Amino acid sequence: MNQLNKESSLYLRQHASNPVHWYPWCDTALDAARQQNRPILLSIGYSACHWCHVMAHESFEHEPTAHLMNELFINIKVDREERPDLDRIYQLSHQLLTGRGGGWPLTVFLDPLGHIPFFAGTYFPPEVRHGMPSFRDILVRVRQWYDQNPDQVKQQNNKLREAISAINRPVTTTGPAPDKNRETVILETAAQQLLSRHDPVNGGYGGAPKFPQGPLLSAVNALSCTAVGTGGALLSRSLEFTLENMALSGLRDHLDGGFFRYCVDTTWTIPHFEKMLYDNAMLLPLYAEGARRWDSAVMKQAAEGILNWLQTSMHHENGGYSASIDADAGGEEGSFHVWQRDEIEELLPQPSRQLFCASYGLDQAANFEDKAWHLIRRQSAGELASSFCQSEQAIEQTLEEARSILASAREKRVHPTLDDKRLTSWNALLAEGLVRAGLALDRDDCLQAAEQIIQFIHREAWDGERLFAVYNAGEAKIAAYLDDYAWLLNALMYFLQARWKDKHLNFATRIADALLSRFQDPDHGGFFFSDAAVDTPISRSMIFQDDATPAGNAIAIRALQKLGALTGEMRYTEAAQRCLARSMDLLGQNPLACTSSLPVLQESVNPPPHIIVAGTNARQCEDLKHWLNTTYRVDCYVIDQAKDSLPGILSEYRSSAATSAWVCQGMQCMPPSESREALELQLEALRAAADRNMGHKRTEGIILPG
Repeated sequence: MNQLNKESSLYLRQHASNPVHWYPWCDTALDAARQQNRPILLSIGYSACHWCHVMAHESFEHEPTAHLMNELFINIKVDREERPDLDRIYQLSHQLLTGRGGGWPLTVFLDPLGHIPFFAGTYFPPEVRHGMPSFRDILVRVRQWYDQNPDQVKQQNNKLREAISAINRPVTTTGPAPDKNRETVILETAAQQLLSRHDPVNGGYGGAPKFPQGPLLSAVNALSCTAVGTGGALLSRSLEFTLENMALSGLRDHLDGGFFRYCVDTTWTIPHFEKMLYDNAMLLPLYAEGARRWDSAVMKQAAEGILNWLQTSMHHENGGYSASIDADAGGEEGSFHVWQRDEIEELLPQPSRQLFCASYGLDQAANFEDKAWHLIRRQSAGELASSFCQSEQAIEQTLEEARSILASAREKRVHPTLDDKRLTSWNALLAEGLVRAGLALDRDDCLQAAEQIIQFIHREAWDGERLFAVYNAGEAKIAAYLDDYAWLLNALMYFLQARWKDKHLNFATRIADALLSRFQDPDHGGFFFSDAAVDTPISRSMIFQDDATPAGNAIAIRALQKLGALTGEMRYTEAAQRCLARSMDLLGQNPLACTSSLPVLQESVNPPPHIIVAGTNARQCEDLKHWLNTTYRVDCYVIDQAKDSLPGILSEYRSSAATSAWVCQGMQCMPPSESREALELQLEALRAAADRNMGHKRTEGIILPG
């Protein structure tokens, strides 16, 4: 009997009417497999996954296939967004068993006792196709092999368990002493590898399929500001080119402003039409900061478009943002987004119709399956101005009106499904992005939205001792993962720089303490992905490599370093340093597998000072912070006049002057400066010292470029 109808996960409920006797991952299912000595068929996916839907329609809704599944296996469905711990361990198992990368749907067959995979794949067709066996044939052959070869199953399981344990085993028991030369070489190597992967024709870093690669773009952004010699300028140009091309391309929904998950081609033309909160959370600050850095109207429009999409499509009134929007609508991929020419002719009057078609490529051949048009910005306002004898401003106004008309018409179509669960990790990632976008675009509403996310997580996903990973149907559930804690702590540190509030500092210290107690490897350093209190199959994972989102270990290092420097609490900084030391061998071997660690390593090589500003004149304190943030690469906090209740060294910052600024590096602070001129002298002295330490290689020191 199918057990999914009472699950809160949209993905699991989508399979509740299957004739398959699905269980969620639970003790009942695992006990049934053990008691009946039947292998487990584990199927992992998520609600916005196109090929998950395809396999569901072809196989899981097919009575004869379901009958085989029910007869031969205990069948378990998992939502990868709710249980990334299971997804990670079984994706790794798939890679070890097959020698290939995984994906979704992930189809894994487990032994009933240790839950170790003995066969794995992804999508299987219902019939033999393109050299792939049929799913029904796989079911029969896998069960036969399992029954007839118990010794081989046991031997293979032991090898797989050892291989996974070896991957998570520390290379060294204690981290080496910091080696600035080694760290600098890693950063320079990474910069060169990034440049070698850059597509100079279309933008992006790598070939098809083309993903936004948020962690990689963030690393390019960070390295481009401080890379040695000409490397920084080249990285900067490659990032500017990539971001602008992505914003004009088919990766972006030009009507609502959101970005799709990836494009299937090298030219960013046709996307896979699902939209993920995490992609847009990471792209938002890159576009907002890029708009300011390069004075780019295209990037500003892209950032504002993401903000529009977030508020109109993803935001919940009681707080937080939904996880994703499906690629399919009405059973057809892309049907919500593509256009026929006669629709455009009916909706748009002349002359705006001709202008719109020229701008978005509808005067060219159909680009979607040779029968429809997906909107791509083909010509800029400047290019159109001479052809249509209009000003650029008038052209943009006409295009905006046309987009509004099409967006209103599109609302009448069958919509793709919204997965409205709220994931703590992805919302925390968005909170960071909103803070950075608010500062870059000078938008107070972004800071308010970020604080609302923090308050939502505090209210609904925190019980005073631990976080929960998922909020769905009015309930917080599932013990949170490293990413939830690390990304939330990082967002809190960004917010404290933007707007100081004692309650958020208190929340940050509670989150940091829970992170250390629940995830840290006390013997070797680093942080496991799953909570120590949670029973995880095979092995607890320790992950330094990025996937579509940044590695929790990298973000934990950054956030703990900053919280430790701010409060003077050595437990935080020491945990961060041990984690970085544990990651160094992997970083040296393959820096582009760990791109979110590169900005962290960069700050280790050339750490920015942190500055505490306090005084009797709040307006002058904020003005001083604004000057610092637009002139120097520093972490600046404006705190209330020092209170004994503030943790650590923060209670020592006391001043009777209008403004006082304490410049600190690590745990050492200079005497307070009570004027901008005195503060500038201290910062210039730090820059000169940094230049001497780096052999004059980094002439920009702590000064921001541009």
